[in-house]
Amino acid sequence: MAAPGSARRPLLLLLLLLLLDATVVLNRSSCGKENTSDPSLVIAFGRGHTLTLNFTRNATRYSVQLMSFVYNLSDTHLFPNASSKEIKTVESITDIRADIDKKYRCVSGTQVHMNNVTVTLHDATIQAYLSNSSFSRGETRCEQDRPSPTTAPPAPPSPSPSPVPKSPSVDKYNVSGTNGTCLLASMGLQLNLTYERKDNTTVTRLLNINPNKTSASGSCGAHLVTLELHSEGTTVLLFQFGMNASSSRFFLQGIQLNTILPDARDPAFKAANGSLRALQATVGNSYKCNAEEHVRVTKAFSVNIFKVWVQAFKVEGGQFGSVEECLLDENSMLIPIAVGGALAGLVLIVLIAYLVGRKRSHAGYQTI
Repeated sequence: MAAPGSARRPLLLLLLLLLLDATVVLNRSSCGKENTSDPSLVIAFGRGHTLTLNFTRNATRYSVQLMSFVYNLSDTHLFPNASSKEIKTVESITDIRADIDKKYRCVSGTQVHMNNVTVTLHDATIQAYLSNSSFSRGETRCEQDRPSPTTAPPAPPSPSPSPVPKSPSVDKYNVSGTNGTCLLASMGLQLNLTYERKDNTTVTRLLNINPNKTSASGSCGAHLVTLELHSEGTTVLLFQFGMNASSSRFFLQGIQLNTILPDARDPAFKAANGSLRALQATVGNSYKCNAEEHVRVTKAFSVNIFKVWVQAFKVEGGQFGSVEECLLDENSMLIPIAVGGALAGLVLIVLIAYLVGRKRSHAGYQTI
């Protein structure tokens, strides 16, 4: 199946084992436009179910950066006993990636977990950014297809635990340009670093960003907003927020870190990732999450974000817009609601039993 695009230069080609009635939604699939939107492929099946693959690339590789699945619980064929008739949407970043000018191939099957939904792709062949209308001969195989080693490699040394610091202090940051404020953020930041020390042991450290010793700057662009934090003279932490023009949503696209670790074998610690998809919300609204957000940048570096409230690009009057809450906060609200409902039901049962018992005790004697 091929997504719509230029007849001279097709960008997407996909072959999947899907349901027999699966079709490509041509008016929603796109080859993308340079610097404004990413290629995407929308596949529909059943009664209102769609699977969307959003692609991105860098100089050497392309990937399915985000996969989203929309399913209709009113479809009695697939959900015969569903108590709800809602339309649900779930999404997740994926590990589906391949070298430029090579196809992605996975025979064994690869899984993408999206909250309570797991999408499994079997015998999948995917290629994006094609130079012609057919699959390339070269291929990048998934990890599941690669042969397992005959002898297990020696296990790496376990990271040495370090004292866990307190939660970081929450501070407010803003970035303004010629057209006013383009970024408003309130959050506490904690760096999670894994590295080798000079004595060849591996250690994992948690470092809090201290707002009292941090200065902030940044820049505003049409499609990229940056927040740069300089902390305690040796740490530079850069956040990049991007925007998907086709969906009118902003998201945390990239994180870069430069810092000095005096006890490390290589004291200059650097890490970067420009293909993130975190902290998403509609442009004009704000993203808020009271639960701790864990954003993995590389294998050796991640950022723990506490009580985040952020809005990028369109910030009216220097104030946060309508709030879009994270899934973690929404799920945490279900627990007290369920407990309260159970307690109310228990009280009702006890009350009914009491009234029935009282009525019987006043029934009097019966004539024999």
